Amino acid sequence: MGIGGISVWQLLILLLIVVMVFGTKKLRNMGGDLGAAVKGFRKGMEDDKGENTEKLEADALGADAEPSPSAGDTAEKQTTKNNSTS
Repeated sequence: MGIGGISVWQLLILLLIVVMVFGTKKLRNMGGDLGAAVKGFRKGMEDDKGENTEKLEADALGADAEPSPSAGDTAEKQTTKNNSTS
């Protein structure tokens, strides 16, 4: 018994039919195209992983630095300052 109930002989017959229908040259071209697509996908995943790592490192460095005051904090301090001088 083979894969999923298909025997080895049935797989060989199926392969023979596919070769007869498409031809070896067409199958070779399709295999090359599929290999190039997988290679491009892997490269894209590695590039994306590198970008995410850089963003995480930048976020970690930003978290270590003192946070800058936001606009709300500045307005709040000015209001407090104005109230104390009056």
